[in-house]
Amino acid sequence: MHSKNPKHEPQIKHAEQALNESHPSNLTNTLELAKSLIALPSITPHDQGCQPLIADRLKSMGFSIEHLRFGQVDNLWARCGTSAPLVVFAGHTDVVPPGPLEAWHSPPFTPTVRNGYLFGRGAADMKGGLAAMITACEAFLQQSPHFEGSIGFLITSDEEGPAIDGTKKVLATLQARGIIIDYCVVGEPSSEEHLGDIMKVGRRGSLSGHLKIFGEQNHIAYTDQKDNPIHQSFPALSALTSIIWDPEEKLDPNLVLFPKTSFHISNLHAGTHATNVVPGILDCHFNFRFSPRLSPEIIQKTVENLLKQHKIRYELHWELSGLPFLTKDGKLRQVTSEAVHEVLGVYPIASAMGGTSDARFIAETGAEVIELGPCRKTIHALNECVKASDLDQLSLIYQRILVKLLKP
Repeated sequence: MHSKNPKHEPQIKHAEQALNESHPSNLTNTLELAKSLIALPSITPHDQGCQPLIADRLKSMGFSIEHLRFGQVDNLWARCGTSAPLVVFAGHTDVVPPGPLEAWHSPPFTPTVRNGYLFGRGAADMKGGLAAMITACEAFLQQSPHFEGSIGFLITSDEEGPAIDGTKKVLATLQARGIIIDYCVVGEPSSEEHLGDIMKVGRRGSLSGHLKIFGEQNHIAYTDQKDNPIHQSFPALSALTSIIWDPEEKLDPNLVLFPKTSFHISNLHAGTHATNVVPGILDCHFNFRFSPRLSPEIIQKTVENLLKQHKIRYELHWELSGLPFLTKDGKLRQVTSEAVHEVLGVYPIASAMGGTSDARFIAETGAEVIELGPCRKTIHALNECVKASDLDQLSLIYQRILVKLLKP
């Protein structure tokens, strides 16, 4: 537990001066820790020892450690301090499969530094960010052992997968205990061209549909076109692709950070592979990425009404993966922007672009949430990499955020 000690309380000015000093050992530790994590082949949902490694580092700093396993998913909750505000670093140890090993310039789970870049699966998404968070805490606690508030770590091995037994269930556990997260920094790779140019302050929601259109299987020479589910689907699916979901006149100027709602068909299948058989069913999978301008209910009703208008026999199942969220311009956004500028000399642009992340679950609790991490250009790609020096700078940014939120 860390509590305020008036007699020996470090001043903010002293902490800021310390942050401006060079800490070679801390910066080296960030790269080395990232390499240690990458070396563990933690493909979703398997953690493969990443969280115990992280837990050991956090325990040595005075964090209480709790391992929460749900199903096949390993989760870690760690906390240092008992008072508010509670600042949480969130992330995931799981990674996507590496793909064809022969296409990598070096083995994906053999971390390799080459030409100033750290290569390996998870380097950018998001073991590099996790390493920076941990070394930032180490440096912060060394300089400010008595601070106001608490630091938490919420880490899962199920972000790249279904995301059912990970962050979402840990949050339910914390909420049942009355634990309130005030601020959360998610280490997802948010940057575009260079470190710190973008901070994510929101995300669109994700709504998927599995549609079956029914016709009548028969010999192709004796079947009416109305019995062919492929032919039936054309007008309806074409109409869906043509809908403008966010008309300009209805745009909320407060939501300009969000891209417009999009509709995409991801899979479309029908047929028996025979050339003389009309299929009985067409199978279609589609997805909406929608902004706060819409609700899942509005989208569902619009789609189902359209299908009925086209007099289609269908079956439709919906899956809501996450609601949209937006962290408004409050303390966390301001502090993060200042921290990035102090380390890198640039102010990040607030953005709500991109796919879903576990930030959507954390935002639902009422916490202020931002995503700030390495460049995303190589995530999920062959030869994933991150600029080694970016990890050092990211650690300093996280450290400054702690100083600004947890008054030493």
